[in-house]
Amino acid sequence: MEILNHICYTELVYARINKKLKANYSKSEIETILFNIIKDTKEIFFQKIGKNYYVSNVENNIKITINSNTYRIITVDKLIGK
Repeated sequence: MEILNHICYTELVYARINKKLKANYSKSEIETILFNIIKDTKEIFFQKIGKNYYVSNVENNIKITINSNTYRIITVDKLIGK
C-alpha cells in the first residue's frame, strides 16, 4: 500500500494526536499504532477528498487524516457517536 511506504510525521503532530485521543503515547507508539490501523483497514474505508486521504477504522474508533501529496499524518479524530 502506497501510504504505508511513505507515511511521515511532523514534530507537532505527535502532541496533536495525544490531545485528540486523550492519551500520552510516545512517538514510536503513535507511529506503530497508526501504521497498524492503516495496514488493517480495508481499502473501502479510505476516502480521498481534496488534498487529503481519510482512513476510517470503526474497530479502533478512529479517523486518520493524511496529506495525499506528502503522506504526512495531519491529525486523528475519534469517530462520531463512539
